[in-house]
Amino acid sequence: MPKIKQNLSKIGHPNSRKTAALVRQIKRKQDRHKTKLAHVCLENIVGEKLMWFKEHLLPDVRVYLAEETQKIIAEYMARFNEELKQIDIKQSIGKRKNRQYASREDIIKLTLKKEAEEYNTCGIEVPDLWDDTQLNLLRTWGGELKYLQKFKLRRIGKKHILDKLLLEKKCTKQSKDNLQKSPGNMECE
Repeated sequence: MPKIKQNLSKIGHPNSRKTAALVRQIKRKQDRHKTKLAHVCLENIVGEKLMWFKEHLLPDVRVYLAEETQKIIAEYMARFNEELKQIDIKQSIGKRKNRQYASREDIIKLTLKKEAEEYNTCGIEVPDLWDDTQLNLLRTWGGELKYLQKFKLRRIGKKHILDKLLLEKKCTKQSKDNLQKSPGNMECE
């Protein structure tokens, strides 16, 4: 910006070509800065989501099964319940006509509605809990946002979990049959 400030002092007329060029330069830099801020905000949101999952991982599980994945996603979607209860308690105490913490309550409800809709349709974006290496990476992650690009996020929805449950049941049935036939073969395809 020092060049722009130097050039601004030399400009004589506000409608000149040089002034228009400087205005375009300033606008371009402002637009770049705005997009950088938007990316940083999205990065923070994804980082908070990954940190929540890291804190709520089961310590002895190597790879999550469908039931465990369903439970942790249900916990994730219920993460604001305590805060909503606190807001309801605060609103019920006073006899005020206006709502306290209305904006926070609305943001939470919109977020929950959006996440529930995503979960029921195309799937909610979560860290890949079905991959051993990704789960280990999540466990060892220190919370630095610069390492977010190493994570593989996966869209997991109700349909995906039901399909995985059916596959796991089929695999356990096949492995029991294979175990009865030949005790050495324990793999499911």
